[in-house]
Amino acid sequence: MAGVIDTSEFRIGMKIEIDGEPFEIIDFQHVKPGKGSAFTRTTIRSLITSRNLQPTFKSGDKVDRPDIEEKDMQYLYAQGDEFHFMDQRTFEQTYLNAKVLGESKNFLKENINVSILFFNGKALGVSLPNSVELKVVKCDPGVRGDTVSGAQKPAVLETGYEITVPLFVNEGDVLKIDTRSGEYLTRTSTA
Repeated sequence: MAGVIDTSEFRIGMKIEIDGEPFEIIDFQHVKPGKGSAFTRTTIRSLITSRNLQPTFKSGDKVDRPDIEEKDMQYLYAQGDEFHFMDQRTFEQTYLNAKVLGESKNFLKENINVSILFFNGKALGVSLPNSVELKVVKCDPGVRGDTVSGAQKPAVLETGYEITVPLFVNEGDVLKIDTRSGEYLTRTSTA
């Protein structure tokens, strides 16, 4: 164990360990009722299964600090359902499977720098930059005169991810994509 955390130290985004499983605090509220002792109501998300729990802690309760390490790594390549990454300092390689990556795999481009979270030496997931630039490899051409404001069409990006884009986007264009929502932000260069 890496120490303990008192409930008075809770902050959003803090990592805690309950029953040997790491959690991230999503929300918390210190409650001081008129009668009885104070307590802390929390909403936490498991870093392994992504399930949400809403435990209540008495004032003064202590929880374990998880053995979590965050490493800056570079995405190298995908082989089947395995995505390979390399530590920037030690050149040690590790891989994550597609199930662990979830939607993040749609934004992984070779040589992109990411942050990988490790719990007890096991990789849990990846944190991407807020936006990435990806090339459009397939989309229907825009039709001249089709200038309806806000109209959109489907496009396939170099990672295989399908997204809706404005009509003026063409194959070969490079787009800035929000990795949190998966939405088109802007066109950075044209073909």
